[in-house]
Amino acid sequence: MRRNWNNVRFNSLVDALQGCTEQAMSKDPTLSQRRIADRMGYSLDSHYKYLSTGRLPAILIPTLEHACGNHAVTTWLATNAGKLVIDRPKGRKASATDLVEFNSGFAKALSMRRDFQQGAATAQETLAALQQHLEAAAWHHCNVAQHATPELDFEA
Repeated sequence: MRRNWNNVRFNSLVDALQGCTEQAMSKDPTLSQRRIADRMGYSLDSHYKYLSTGRLPAILIPTLEHACGNHAVTTWLATNAGKLVIDRPKGRKASATDLVEFNSGFAKALSMRRDFQQGAATAQETLAALQQHLEAAAWHHCNVAQHATPELDFEA
């Protein structure tokens, strides 16, 4: 059974380090612990030691995440410090549909919050609706902030 990595929340730094590599290997079947260690420039023994003890030097966290193609460790560090993590979206011009969806998403999040308060919705459903609205708000925030300095569109 395939794991939904978007919903995984780690309980410790060791879990986040191990989850970072597991997520990478589940998305790329050709990737192994040895290849991740090679990409990071240290031995497989050191890699296993870092994963099992959680004592990866902080300077190597971005390297590990780059080698694995995810930000599991950074996300755990931020959420463990009580921060809300929202991926920074790429800007594009908002359409009228985007604005309507943003408004209806806010209404849905508020409705889910009320339902949760009354016991009619689960915490997981409510958190998902709130997270989705916050991500939409971040997208609009990014678009407004980047209006003066637009990015080049290399994906077109």
